[in-house]
Amino acid sequence: MAAVGVLWGLMSWRSRRRLEQWGDKKMFGRLIPDAKRWRPATKMALTLTGATLIVVALANPQIGTKIEKGKRSGSDIAICLDVSNSMMAEDLQPNRLERAKRVVANLMSEMTGDRVSLVVFAGESFIQMPLTGDYSAVKLFLDQIDCSMVGTQGTAIGDAIEKSMETFGWGDPDREWKTSNGRAIIVISDGENHEDDAVGAAKKAAKEGVRVSTVGMGLADGAPIPNHSPRSRGYGYKRDREGNVIMTRLNEQMLRDIAEAGKGVYVRADNSGNLSEIKSMIENLEKKDFEEASFSAYESRYQYPLVAGLLCLLAEVLIFERRNKKWKIF
Repeated sequence: MAAVGVLWGLMSWRSRRRLEQWGDKKMFGRLIPDAKRWRPATKMALTLTGATLIVVALANPQIGTKIEKGKRSGSDIAICLDVSNSMMAEDLQPNRLERAKRVVANLMSEMTGDRVSLVVFAGESFIQMPLTGDYSAVKLFLDQIDCSMVGTQGTAIGDAIEKSMETFGWGDPDREWKTSNGRAIIVISDGENHEDDAVGAAKKAAKEGVRVSTVGMGLADGAPIPNHSPRSRGYGYKRDREGNVIMTRLNEQMLRDIAEAGKGVYVRADNSGNLSEIKSMIENLEKKDFEEASFSAYESRYQYPLVAGLLCLLAEVLIFERRNKKWKIF
């Protein structure tokens, strides 16, 4: 707006200079008695001010003057995500791991007041994201997950279940543990468990009121595991010591046994993204009130600059460049 004002000033100055070339400026008052120099300047100032105020109103200025408190009601959900090398198989597009991330995002899209934690596992497990109600933060951490996060290869589902219990506060001497039906663990894996007693871990969790459900990633026919290392000389597949291509297959029986022991449900993920049974299980969990959340309540104040801007534009219309003798306005 300032640039427009400067440009208008330069054009007005240039126009006056041209008029002075055609006659004595002392005669201008006689030739044009009703013309006043302040009128065009005032009209331009009002136009620029009005336009500026309307732009400010469109920006929706807000002020925060009070703190409000709100209650959240929901369940606690721990999601265990398999990041072993077998999750890079491409029997699900684009691969099992990326499809598993979409499963997590799909589940979270229908959550409202639930709290979520993330646990990643391969030969060992660790907590990627503690229990939180900030879904944006969970999605941010979810995007960073890949198969290089855990150095020890394998599939230790039992250890991942125990880590998930820790995110609920189980085994923490500083937190009081109460058995309830408002907690659930969702294991997303291809089921090739070779490390520990996953079924036993699921049974222990179920005794504490935590339901353990599983989502199978992959196809029963299996698929080779891509190998993108420099030794593979481009796109290749992992091989055993005899040089045979390693095939990884979905172990549905293992995942069914875990879900049965954990009093949960088992679903097989496919390209259609059908997770209705898992979603129904989450909806039927016991809900509880979490601690109150405080936040600033911002109120819009766009109406004040909008009204002021419109008044400026109205005043600009009412001011003529020459005095109107008939209406006797200005």
